[in-house]
Amino acid sequence: MSRPDQLPKILTEAETASLLEQPNRRYYGPHRDYLFMWVMLKAGLRASEAVSLRPEHIDLMSGKLMVREGKGAKDRTLWLGEEILNELREWMDRRPESDWLLPTRRGTKVATSHLRRSVKRYARDADIDEVERVSPHTLRHTFATRLYRETGKIRMVQKALGHADLSTTMVYTHVVDEELEGAMKGL
Repeated sequence: MSRPDQLPKILTEAETASLLEQPNRRYYGPHRDYLFMWVMLKAGLRASEAVSLRPEHIDLMSGKLMVREGKGAKDRTLWLGEEILNELREWMDRRPESDWLLPTRRGTKVATSHLRRSVKRYARDADIDEVERVSPHTLRHTFATRLYRETGKIRMVQKALGHADLSTTMVYTHVVDEELEGAMKGL
Protein backbone atom coordinates (compact mmCIF):
# COMPACT_ATOMS: atom_id res chain seq x y z
CA MET A 1 0.00 0.00 0.00
CA SER A 2 1.46 3.38 -0.93
CA ARG A 3 2.02 6.06 1.67
CA PRO A 4 -0.47 8.93 1.66
CA ASP A 5 0.94 12.28 0.47
CA GLN A 6 0.41 13.82 3.88
CA LEU A 7 -0.03 11.82 7.05
CA PRO A 8 -2.66 13.10 9.47
CA LYS A 9 -1.51 15.62 12.07
CA ILE A 10 -1.57 14.06 15.52
CA LEU A 11 -0.91 15.67 18.87
CA THR A 12 1.83 14.60 21.24
CA GLU A 13 0.97 13.92 24.87
CA ALA A 14 2.42 17.33 25.79
CA GLU A 15 0.43 19.12 23.06
CA THR A 16 -2.74 17.33 24.15
CA ALA A 17 -2.22 18.34 27.78
CA SER A 18 -1.49 21.93 26.77
CA LEU A 19 -4.56 22.06 24.51
CA LEU A 20 -6.83 20.84 27.32
CA GLU A 21 -5.33 23.39 29.74
CA GLN A 22 -6.40 26.35 27.57
CA PRO A 23 -10.17 26.61 28.22
CA ASN A 24 -11.00 28.43 31.46
CA ARG A 25 -13.51 25.96 32.88
CA ARG A 26 -14.94 28.45 35.36
CA TYR A 27 -16.93 29.84 32.43
CA TYR A 28 -19.71 27.95 30.70
CA GLY A 29 -18.56 28.12 27.04
CA PRO A 30 -14.90 27.21 27.64
CA HIS A 31 -15.96 24.39 29.99
CA ARG A 32 -18.22 22.99 27.27
CA ASP A 33 -15.43 23.36 24.67
CA TYR A 34 -13.05 21.51 27.02
CA LEU A 35 -15.53 18.64 27.30
CA PHE A 36 -15.99 18.54 23.52
CA MET A 37 -12.23 18.24 23.01
CA TRP A 38 -11.79 15.69 25.77
CA VAL A 39 -14.62 13.45 24.56
CA MET A 40 -13.28 13.63 21.00
CA LEU A 41 -9.78 12.70 22.20
CA LYS A 42 -11.07 9.81 24.30
CA ALA A 43 -13.66 8.40 21.88
CA GLY A 44 -12.49 9.48 18.42
CA LEU A 45 -15.70 11.28 17.56
CA ARG A 46 -16.17 13.38 14.44
CA ALA A 47 -17.17 16.99 15.12
CA SER A 48 -20.70 16.31 13.84
CA GLU A 49 -21.01 13.32 16.19
CA ALA A 50 -19.76 15.31 19.19
CA VAL A 51 -22.23 18.17 18.74
CA SER A 52 -25.05 15.64 18.19
CA LEU A 53 -24.52 13.85 21.51
CA ARG A 54 -27.59 13.71 23.72
CA PRO A 55 -27.62 12.97 27.47
CA GLU A 56 -29.24 9.59 26.83
CA HIS A 57 -26.32 8.59 24.58
CA ILE A 58 -23.98 8.26 27.58
CA ASP A 59 -24.46 5.92 30.52
CA LEU A 60 -22.62 7.83 33.25
CA MET A 61 -22.39 4.69 35.39
CA SER A 62 -20.93 2.21 32.88
CA GLY A 63 -19.18 4.70 30.58
CA LYS A 64 -20.99 3.35 27.52
CA LEU A 65 -21.31 5.97 24.80
CA MET A 66 -23.64 5.40 21.86
CA VAL A 67 -22.92 7.25 18.64
CA ARG A 68 -26.30 7.47 16.93
CA GLU A 69 -26.41 7.82 13.17
CA GLY A 70 -22.76 8.71 12.67
CA LYS A 71 -21.37 9.03 9.15
CA GLY A 72 -23.31 6.77 6.80
CA ALA A 73 -26.17 6.75 9.34
CA LYS A 74 -24.35 4.03 11.31
CA ASP A 75 -24.53 3.54 15.07
CA ARG A 76 -21.55 2.44 17.15
CA THR A 77 -20.73 1.81 20.80
CA LEU A 78 -17.70 3.27 22.56
CA TRP A 79 -16.60 3.60 26.19
CA LEU A 80 -15.30 6.44 28.32
CA GLY A 81 -13.07 6.22 31.41
CA GLU A 82 -13.93 7.21 34.95
CA GLU A 83 -12.07 10.55 34.93
CA ILE A 84 -14.07 12.00 32.05
CA LEU A 85 -17.29 10.45 33.38
CA ASN A 86 -16.79 12.32 36.67
CA GLU A 87 -16.37 15.57 34.74
CA LEU A 88 -19.53 14.83 32.71
CA ARG A 89 -21.50 14.08 35.90
CA GLU A 90 -20.54 17.53 37.22
CA TRP A 91 -21.41 19.06 33.83
CA MET A 92 -24.94 17.64 34.01
CA ASP A 93 -25.64 19.94 36.97
CA ARG A 94 -24.35 22.98 35.07
CA ARG A 95 -25.87 22.59 31.62
CA PRO A 96 -29.22 24.18 30.79
CA GLU A 97 -32.28 22.09 30.05
CA SER A 98 -31.64 20.83 26.53
CA ASP A 99 -31.88 17.87 24.16
CA TRP A 100 -28.09 18.16 23.68
CA LEU A 101 -25.37 16.94 26.03
CA LEU A 102 -23.09 19.93 25.36
CA PRO A 103 -25.45 22.73 24.28
CA THR A 104 -25.06 26.47 23.97
CA ARG A 105 -26.02 28.47 27.05
CA ARG A 106 -29.50 28.83 25.52
CA GLY A 107 -29.83 25.05 25.12
CA THR A 108 -29.41 24.91 21.35
CA LYS A 109 -27.09 22.63 19.41
CA VAL A 110 -23.53 23.91 18.97
CA ALA A 111 -22.50 24.45 15.34
CA THR A 112 -19.58 22.37 14.08
CA SER A 113 -18.08 25.61 12.75
CA HIS A 114 -17.91 26.91 16.35
CA LEU A 115 -16.15 23.71 17.39
CA ARG A 116 -13.61 24.08 14.54
CA ARG A 117 -12.88 27.70 15.48
CA SER A 118 -12.57 26.85 19.18
CA VAL A 119 -10.14 23.97 18.64
CA LYS A 120 -8.00 26.16 16.36
CA ARG A 121 -8.00 29.03 18.89
CA TYR A 122 -7.06 26.75 21.82
CA ALA A 123 -4.33 25.12 19.69
CA ARG A 124 -2.93 28.57 18.87
CA ASP A 125 -3.06 29.53 22.56
CA ALA A 126 -1.27 26.25 23.41
CA ASP A 127 1.52 27.09 20.93
CA ILE A 128 1.05 23.83 19.05
CA ASP A 129 3.29 23.34 16.00
CA GLU A 130 1.58 23.38 12.60
CA VAL A 131 -1.47 25.03 14.17
CA GLU A 132 -3.01 25.51 10.71
CA ARG A 133 -3.35 21.71 10.52
CA VAL A 134 -5.06 21.39 13.93
CA SER A 135 -8.83 20.83 13.82
CA PRO A 136 -11.43 18.68 15.54
CA HIS A 137 -10.42 15.92 13.12
CA THR A 138 -6.87 16.14 14.52
CA LEU A 139 -8.34 15.00 17.84
CA ARG A 140 -9.88 12.01 16.06
CA HIS A 141 -6.54 11.20 14.39
CA THR A 142 -4.79 11.49 17.75
CA PHE A 143 -7.28 9.09 19.34
CA ALA A 144 -6.92 6.56 16.52
CA THR A 145 -3.13 6.65 16.53
CA ARG A 146 -2.99 6.19 20.30
CA LEU A 147 -5.47 3.33 20.18
CA TYR A 148 -3.42 1.62 17.47
CA ARG A 149 -0.17 2.15 19.40
CA GLU A 150 -1.78 0.74 22.56
CA THR A 151 -3.45 -2.30 21.01
CA GLY A 152 -1.68 -2.95 17.70
CA LYS A 153 -5.11 -3.97 16.39
CA ILE A 154 -6.16 -2.07 13.28
CA ARG A 155 -9.60 -3.75 13.22
CA MET A 156 -10.27 -2.40 16.72
CA VAL A 157 -9.38 1.10 15.50
CA GLN A 158 -11.62 0.61 12.47
CA LYS A 159 -14.55 -0.36 14.69
CA ALA A 160 -13.98 2.53 17.13
CA LEU A 161 -13.84 5.06 14.29
CA GLY A 162 -16.84 3.57 12.49
CA HIS A 163 -14.96 3.11 9.20
CA ALA A 164 -16.75 0.87 6.72
CA ASP A 165 -13.56 0.15 4.77
CA LEU A 166 -10.35 -1.00 6.48
CA SER A 167 -8.24 0.84 3.89
CA THR A 168 -9.49 4.13 5.37
CA THR A 169 -8.12 3.10 8.76
CA MET A 170 -4.77 1.87 7.44
CA VAL A 171 -3.34 5.42 7.43
CA TYR A 172 -2.73 4.99 11.18
CA THR A 173 -0.31 2.13 10.55
CA HIS A 174 1.75 4.51 8.41
CA VAL A 175 1.93 7.06 11.22
CA VAL A 176 3.22 4.41 13.61
CA ASP A 177 5.57 2.98 10.94
CA GLU A 178 7.09 6.42 10.40
CA GLU A 179 7.70 6.76 14.15
CA LEU A 180 9.28 3.29 14.22
CA GLU A 181 11.59 4.25 11.37
CA GLY A 182 12.72 7.38 13.20
CA ALA A 183 13.26 5.51 16.46
CA MET A 184 15.23 2.70 14.82
CA LYS A 185 17.44 5.07 12.81
CA GLY A 186 18.34 6.76 16.08
CA LEU A 187 19.63 3.51 17.63
